Amino acid sequence: VQLQASGGGLVQAGGSLRLSCTTSGRTSSKNVVGWFRQAPGKERLFVTAIRWSGISTYVADSVKGRFTISVDNAENTVYLQMNSLRPEDTAVYYCAARAPVVDYYPLGSSSGYDSWGRGTLVTVSS
Repeated sequence: VQLQASGGGLVQAGGSLRLSCTTSGRTSSKNVVGWFRQAPGKERLFVTAIRWSGISTYVADSVKGRFTISVDNAENTVYLQMNSLRPEDTAVYYCAARAPVVDYYPLGSSSGYDSWGRGTLVTVSS
């Protein structure tokens, strides 16, 4: 499966952005799609994930209440709506997919992701 993240940009604190993760390939290869982010000089962090069916989602505490993940199966796209952005949200955001074969990992786990897209940079100014 191939993934491509887009929608990043420069926004002021308190603003909003919507990221898109366009996917291709068999649905069976992208059972779960997640978003990760990596700030300059820091490790990559797991942010949120959704089952391709859209039935279940996971959101990290650090962004809960501000970020929402959703999926449009017809468009093969996963969205990340980011509201009330803060300077500490500045990072390169990546989307990734994992296959059903590793579905023993809970939805809130950052493990098992084997397909990655190029990231999109989000910069939040204070």
